[in-house]
Amino acid sequence: MKYVFEGLKPETLWRYFYELNQIPRESKHETEAAQYIIKVALELGLPYKQDEVGNVVVTKPATPGHENRPVVCLQGHLDMVCEKNSGTEHDFRKDPINMKIDGDFVRADGTTLGADNGIGVATALAVMAAKDMVHPPMEFLFTIDEETGLTGANALKPGFVTASILINCDSEEDGSLYVGCAGGKDTEMTLAIEWENTSADFTAFAVKLTGLKGGHSGLDIALGRANANKLLNRVFWNANEKHDFRLSAFSGGSKHNAIPREAEATVLVNPKDISSFKTLITKFEKIFTEEYNGIEAGIKIVVEEAPKPEKVFTREFQSRLFNLLYALPHGVVAMSQAIPDLVETSTSLAIVRMEEAKIVLLTSQRSSVETAKNDISDKVKATGLLAGGNVHQGGGYPGWKPNMDSNILKFMKTTCVDLFGKEPEVKAMHAGLECGIIGEFIPGIDMISFGPTIMNPHSPDEVLEIKTVEKFWNLLKETLKRIATE
Repeated sequence: MKYVFEGLKPETLWRYFYELNQIPRESKHETEAAQYIIKVALELGLPYKQDEVGNVVVTKPATPGHENRPVVCLQGHLDMVCEKNSGTEHDFRKDPINMKIDGDFVRADGTTLGADNGIGVATALAVMAAKDMVHPPMEFLFTIDEETGLTGANALKPGFVTASILINCDSEEDGSLYVGCAGGKDTEMTLAIEWENTSADFTAFAVKLTGLKGGHSGLDIALGRANANKLLNRVFWNANEKHDFRLSAFSGGSKHNAIPREAEATVLVNPKDISSFKTLITKFEKIFTEEYNGIEAGIKIVVEEAPKPEKVFTREFQSRLFNLLYALPHGVVAMSQAIPDLVETSTSLAIVRMEEAKIVLLTSQRSSVETAKNDISDKVKATGLLAGGNVHQGGGYPGWKPNMDSNILKFMKTTCVDLFGKEPEVKAMHAGLECGIIGEFIPGIDMISFGPTIMNPHSPDEVLEIKTVEKFWNLLKETLKRIATE
């Protein structure tokens, strides 16, 4: 595949990002990416070790004369969210990411770009390879499976990392330093499907809702973007009271940490109600377009004839499912009282899928307050139980409590002012970072997170702003120099 980053600075960083994106690295399938990290370490003559789950740590000695300075760990995750547009032919298990320059940005062709967190991994590799940098003793921690549960970070053992300072390169906003994040928890419910035979005279249709922006269900939840599962169910909930139709299949969303962009269903409609059923769908397409004016520009609901299935949901089960999907909350639950404009607590109806004789609903809860995270999770659980579902709550992961007295924070704030003439914004994010987990297994480690601007992560609209990459690199380079020399 053609190299598209010719002339971009820093050259080594962009080269590593390109090479990394030639390697499939879906969550839980990062073996080849980890082998690539090890290959680079061996080529550079740097020691490495790998733990039993696949995390890799590489060490690099300090620039001569700075051996006694604090050890700094650069950290990022190897996996990426794998989302693609309908009609895009791409196999995330074997195909490279097809990247292109689009004005001031880098994007992929119909898929997620993998800048989250490929740009952080490439940055660590560039520091590993650098011959002209002044830096303290370094560790480079590459974790696996961040996007589907942070299981790599959760499996870290004491002693695998020895640094006293950790710089996480998994934030996505130029000019901001992150010092805290939300904890998260998944709540899954299953309902045993109750079936009956299809009526012979009913006509089958495939109903597809598409065109939504989606995005990260933590970082983008406050933007008010539509949830495809909620919208399509809203249509059916209203139709269920006025039209004679039956549901045979429903699915939407594919990632626990992404806002669903598409949903689809198979329905069978009484011939006398076909016209009014289609009219209702057209009506709701217009309603959604008006309700999400300025937020969603491409909402479409398409109805097409489909092969007739042998079975449909019973009327009672169909109504129970529609009521559950309607009642399940999605969106912001509470805003932080301590940090302006920060979402404190949220929940997302992420996935609806069918598995043989059951339908599975996966929801995701986040909060920077542990008790609030558990409370919203329990409310979701209670809703599932009222619908007769079996509910399982995951163990979740902890948040990262902000430390405004952090030494690395003070250090980087001063460095930002000296380099750019402007003090950075200090923030916490409503998304999970591995810092919360790492801080638990290395008590007292001083942590910060920053990165270049990445917009629309976890969706095929993901873009990386080119000019912020060099700025990000210069800030990191100067920070490491100052830690080594001051």
